[in-house]
Amino acid sequence: MMWWAEGLGAMPTPAEAGVEEVIVTSVLWLKLAVETIGALIILAGVAIAAVEFVRAAVGRAPDGYNGVRLTLARFLALALEFQLGADILSTAVAPSWDQIGKLGAIAVIRTALNYFLMREMREARGGPPGAGPRPGTAMIGRPAGGPDGPDGGQP
Repeated sequence: MMWWAEGLGAMPTPAEAGVEEVIVTSVLWLKLAVETIGALIILAGVAIAAVEFVRAAVGRAPDGYNGVRLTLARFLALALEFQLGADILSTAVAPSWDQIGKLGAIAVIRTALNYFLMREMREARGGPPGAGPRPGTAMIGRPAGGPDGPDGGQP
């Protein structure tokens, strides 16, 4: 026993002190919050895409539907990242081989979905399928130096 712990007796383990239970409960609440954020992002994306869809239908713009799909795809891609984060949190507190396998499968599926969503958005902006964002464009498809860009359109 160490000199500083001689008068203390045996130190309780984290499980005995209840620390593990507090941490697991906290992580599970955080997981729920992250899942909720992901669901709210999907809700917002569907609502915005629905409004854009109605505008495109009323305006009868032939290219309007592609913009609706891209808007929804951006929200879905972001929500997928949050959902994957929630799955990682869930596995972090109770890692069994079964849960790790499920997390791996979910991660592969969500990564593939995200890849194809990003590729479709890139193709819709006019870039080749395997290319990254075009120079001078932001990821959302607006010119980086335009009125909506980071420099506010300033030279």
